[in-house]
Amino acid sequence: MINTKKKAKIKILKDGAYVVSGNVPLYEKNIFPKGEGYEFKDGRELPQSKEYSLCRCGKSKNAPFCDDAHEKIGFDGTETASKDMFEDRAEILKGPGLDLMDDHRCALARFCHRKDGSAWGLTRNSDNPKYREEAIIAASECPAGRLVALDKSGKAIEPEYEPSIFILQDVEKEVSGGIFVRGNVPIESSDGELYEVRNRVVLCRCGESKNKPFCDATHLPIKFFDK
Repeated sequence: MINTKKKAKIKILKDGAYVVSGNVPLYEKNIFPKGEGYEFKDGRELPQSKEYSLCRCGKSKNAPFCDDAHEKIGFDGTETASKDMFEDRAEILKGPGLDLMDDHRCALARFCHRKDGSAWGLTRNSDNPKYREEAIIAASECPAGRLVALDKSGKAIEPEYEPSIFILQDVEKEVSGGIFVRGNVPIESSDGELYEVRNRVVLCRCGESKNKPFCDATHLPIKFFDK
């Protein structure tokens, strides 16, 4: 088996695409409501390759792949996101049985909401074992990595993911979402610097985020749809 953890990488091209290398599996996932929460369901099957380029400008006719539309439209892909570490950006909400880190970098995927409340409310009531477990799920299922649950010793509670990429489709909102990158895939800026390697992050693919390269949920108000 190929060790994708060592080979996986995303390189951001200046005003261009995301170049993914290292045999990173690519899937389409649809966001569906499930009760009072949300779940992923499989979307269309996408072709697999050792290396592929994903559209960043939102105008490709071959989405999610790049077709060089960025050159035709003069796409400005200037990266504006901070390269500071998550722990330096995040606020900490202290709960009785659990703490919650929140850096407000939101893709509005809504997985932070559960039947018994939001990640924040559940953390505040985490002396209840049921709510503590629900708070961990709500934080851990946030694709943007905005939320990270901490046990009371300060250790992050994270799901284990192999490197993989989900192209998101938000069925409930009738829009196309961002690019959910899982499993600590390094992301290299167009200037050659690395962003902090994280287990969960969502990259913009509508081309309009104010926090490039990361998704800031702009795909919702502009009604971005890639099909």
